[in-house]
Amino acid sequence: MNLIPRKVFFTKGVGLHKDKLASFEAALRQAGIEKQNLVYVSSILPPLCTTITKTQGLKLLHPGQITFCVMARSETSEPNRLVSAAIGLAVPKDKEAYGYLSEHHAHGETGKASGEYAEDLAATMLATTLGVPFDPEEAWDTRKKVYRASGHIFKTKNICQSAEGHKSGRLWTTVISAAVFIME
Repeated sequence: MNLIPRKVFFTKGVGLHKDKLASFEAALRQAGIEKQNLVYVSSILPPLCTTITKTQGLKLLHPGQITFCVMARSETSEPNRLVSAAIGLAVPKDKEAYGYLSEHHAHGETGKASGEYAEDLAATMLATTLGVPFDPEEAWDTRKKVYRASGHIFKTKNICQSAEGHKSGRLWTTVISAAVFIME
């Protein structure tokens, strides 16, 4: 059996609850993927896998379905503690080649910083496999230009969910971001 997804969509959510697991469930509900049996996979975006909208993707899922995803998750019960979870994507120009997805989980980091870090990570992984020369000490914005100018990397992006821990400290706050694969 060949399990190569041909579609992927991105989603995110935040959940609050007194129980850690229920907080995670609430985040899954906000993301729209609470009815799936989620199986976490690593970081490869298959060749010819197209990105679809969350709305399109959710219509293709069925309750109880085994669903593969790359997920980032972070949680806290500390009052006002900043948490974030981000997925980065790097797609090669050659659609017959594979791309990369990365996950990043952080505490005390803004959503913008977490998202950019995840995007940078995915792009850097792809650049190294394609042999794109770059200086790892350069800032992300500079390397992003180098990657795109190489002619090998077509697109990079990220999705991130961040939140502050509930002010009372009596509730768990969970954030998730996911790249959800659709099997044809």
